[in-house]
Amino acid sequence: MHRVGFFVCRGHDALDLAGPLSTFNQVATAAGRSPYDLHIISQAGGPIPGNTGLPIETKPVGRRTFDTVIFVGGDIEPMQTPENIAAARKLGARTTRVASVCTGAFLLAETGLLDGRRATTHWRYATQLQSRFPLAKVEGDSIYIADGHVWTSAGIASGIDLALAMIEKDMSAEIARTVSRLLVVPYRRPGGQSQFSAMSQMEPESDRIRIALNFAREHLAEALPVERLADAARLSLRHFGRAFRRETGETPARAVERLRVEAARLRLQDGSEPIEQIALAVGFTDSERMRRAFVKLHGHPPQSIRRASRLTSER
Repeated sequence: MHRVGFFVCRGHDALDLAGPLSTFNQVATAAGRSPYDLHIISQAGGPIPGNTGLPIETKPVGRRTFDTVIFVGGDIEPMQTPENIAAARKLGARTTRVASVCTGAFLLAETGLLDGRRATTHWRYATQLQSRFPLAKVEGDSIYIADGHVWTSAGIASGIDLALAMIEKDMSAEIARTVSRLLVVPYRRPGGQSQFSAMSQMEPESDRIRIALNFAREHLAEALPVERLADAARLSLRHFGRAFRRETGETPARAVERLRVEAARLRLQDGSEPIEQIALAVGFTDSERMRRAFVKLHGHPPQSIRRASRLTSER
């Protein structure tokens, strides 16, 4: 049996625990059997209150050994006691695979296992994690990252994505897909996918601007001058330009570029389609223009997305 330990501390987040725990638990239903032996653990055992005030019963770490340990997120300060850090270091030293959900990355970082590794956490805490643990390579925009035997995820729902990716690696894509259906969640999102979509980041207030953005997303391969977007929104060119900038913080041209980069990023992660072909399919006139857009928005070229996706799939 593959023993999985979910390490919780006082102030843990219920969803950071329940998401991946439920995902692993559904394997028995999906496959008719389960290789997983699931345990909720803490430094000293006993009832551990979460950040909702509700306690959960745990087993003490003691001399227990696990194949996978997942450090559950929650309030950061209570998890960083000397006792919790010592327990985390002990677990990290004798566990085949370690992971964190959300702010659990802060406790995982205390073990030294994030030094020199790519890692992520909830976007709200990414800067803080990088500042406190400068040897880690924090990528605050990823849903989850697997760097060797160390896995980290953004938190809340992304803990489910991390668990599904582990199940796919341990068992098969079909079983992971079946588990996602049982949970009524989308099948595992690629780990490098942004924690936010371009649409949600812009968050327009009016239906007219939302209509224009939806029109752009549905016609990315075509020319999308501002006149065409204004026509889709049924606004005058002058009124549309002002309203668009006010509601999204972007010019129409910049917004279309963001949507094209997002669409290209998903295609880069999901297959082996040539980069030049992807560029044309999402509306860039050539791959060089797409490369410049990626560097401007993400700080790295599209090739790095594909390399990271391949490395993740090989682990």
